[in-house]
Amino acid sequence: MTTMTLQVPDVLEKEHDETVRFLAAKLYEAGKLSLGQAAEMCGMRKWDFPEVLAQFDVPYFQYTAEDVINEANSIR
Repeated sequence: MTTMTLQVPDVLEKEHDETVRFLAAKLYEAGKLSLGQAAEMCGMRKWDFPEVLAQFDVPYFQYTAEDVINEANSIR
């Protein structure tokens, strides 16, 4: 894993863990990280990370209803 230095406003200094969780959740939502990678970024186990996703209103499943219908139709 690579270490990055990010400059943030001083007001976030006490919110370090929450900021990391937020970034990981949003990177997962954007498809930039897998669930496991996002969990690792937070120092968590993969099966505990969906709770973080819920905190930030990020859907666990990254599929739209249209994706599911298209997939079902392609199987037929």
